[in-house]
Amino acid sequence: MVDTSGEFNIASTIDHRFDFEGANKERSRATRGRILMAMGVFSLCFMAMFARLVMLGLDSPAMAQMGSAQGAIATFRPDLVDRNGEILATDIKTASIYAEPNRIIDVEEALDAITGVFPDLDSQSLRRRLSNKKLGFTWIKREVTPKQQQAIHEKGIPGLGYKSENKRFYPAGPTASHILGIVNVDNVGIAGMEKYIDAAGLAKADGGPTGSSMEPDPVKLSIDLRVQHALRDELYKSMTKFKSIAAAGIVLDVKDGEVLGMVSLPDFDPNNPVDVNKPDRLNRMTAGVYEMGSVFKTMTVAMALDSGSVHLNDSFDARQPIRVRGSTISDFHAKKRILSVPEIYIYSSNVGSAKMALKVGKEGHRDFLRKAHLLDRVRTELPETAAPVYPSVKRWTDLSTMTISFGHGLQVTPLQFAASAAALVNGGYYVKPTFLKMNDQEKAGVDHSDRVVSEQTSAEVRYLMRLNAVKGSGKRSRVDGYLVGGKTGTAEKVIDGKYDSHKLRNSFLAAFPIDNPRYIVLVMLDEPKGLKETYGYATAGVNAAPTAGAVIRRVGSILGVKPRFGQKIVPTVEASF
Repeated sequence: MVDTSGEFNIASTIDHRFDFEGANKERSRATRGRILMAMGVFSLCFMAMFARLVMLGLDSPAMAQMGSAQGAIATFRPDLVDRNGEILATDIKTASIYAEPNRIIDVEEALDAITGVFPDLDSQSLRRRLSNKKLGFTWIKREVTPKQQQAIHEKGIPGLGYKSENKRFYPAGPTASHILGIVNVDNVGIAGMEKYIDAAGLAKADGGPTGSSMEPDPVKLSIDLRVQHALRDELYKSMTKFKSIAAAGIVLDVKDGEVLGMVSLPDFDPNNPVDVNKPDRLNRMTAGVYEMGSVFKTMTVAMALDSGSVHLNDSFDARQPIRVRGSTISDFHAKKRILSVPEIYIYSSNVGSAKMALKVGKEGHRDFLRKAHLLDRVRTELPETAAPVYPSVKRWTDLSTMTISFGHGLQVTPLQFAASAAALVNGGYYVKPTFLKMNDQEKAGVDHSDRVVSEQTSAEVRYLMRLNAVKGSGKRSRVDGYLVGGKTGTAEKVIDGKYDSHKLRNSFLAAFPIDNPRYIVLVMLDEPKGLKETYGYATAGVNAAPTAGAVIRRVGSILGVKPRFGQKIVPTVEASF
């Protein structure tokens, strides 16, 4: 008999051993899993704790200031240049002094060292910050001179140091301040084209030196620094001569909308903008809205002629003032007779203008002003733009149409008016103004489909503007060698809810060369005073008109407009336009 019990026991032992080893392996895998899980949980906890500490650190004043410093160091702004490549704004290297209070050994020693170099600092505030050992970083003085930086360095105080930063520099000073704008202490644009740079994402982060491959390309503006200087200089001289409280002006290309020069006085120095927030430093050309006065009659006559309801050879009765709803509309120099359309324009008749507007009607009047872009805010690259002010549809009465026809009851920005006026002389199409230089391809692609008036109406407006510059209130705008056309505007300012005849805001709208206009020149003088040479008169014909003429005399050749002598004084519409 064969004994099989041994085989059975051996097999059982083998199976048991394999079962035991398998169980051990299972237990090992489970143990490793638990260990890995525990490690993962602890890692997540530590990560959460670390993230919270980072957040708390970033929220602290020290880290906030350090972040500000790093931002200032890393921001490189593109140069702003004029249309010819002249630098208007650029970055230069400067230093800022900082302290690390937790590293300062002797607070009083550090305080004496700092105030010895910067005596204007508040000692009490500085002592409190330097004594705060929890504070890891604090600015002492931003944008210091090399001499001040060296003086702090020579003190050798532990915990004091300096960081290299970028500072904006404007070589032309205040010449184009309202266009360029300013940056803050961290080199971030907060006004003008500087703010546009940031909004457009043109500033770049780069820790490298100026001139590195990361440095942004220059932003080329439409303005010509020579034109800008001449415009500012002539406005300043007239502002001084006529004792005006302010002055403003623009030179605008009527073909493509490029702004060649724009000035608002008083202005400020962007290198030291301590006066920038003063009310009289407002950019009057884009951020202020005004009743433009009789220059607005150019819009009215263009509207009337383009509507077909009025023709150049029509006449209107201007013998008597118009009385309506307790108001009286009269002429400053009343002719007290029937006036033709050209006479209404050159004699600046309020009565005639009101009657022309009434013939079109208030609905047609409002529709035309909207088509001329005078009832909507005009957006440009400059962030400081104001919206026009005018009566609502329900409040727009026949009286509104009459007063707006001669420049009262509607307030617009001067830039807005200049752009709309350009459409009246360039053949009839509206072009949006721009402060960026256009290349040839962009110029060729300018949209001419936004038509305000017909080509015939544009020709008739040019004829009337030239006629006024020769025989009307704009005679003092004439410039030898240039065919100038224009219109004066003398608007009484509203003081305490009433028009004050002694406080005027004068303007002159000019276009040249008027037979084929290329440029609009609009100048304004705020509260000019009468002089002995003007026989006490302070109207636009004796101050704003000659100012515009002086600007044209200086910028004409700069802009490539060749003077022509021996031209006929008043060409006819048919022959020349």
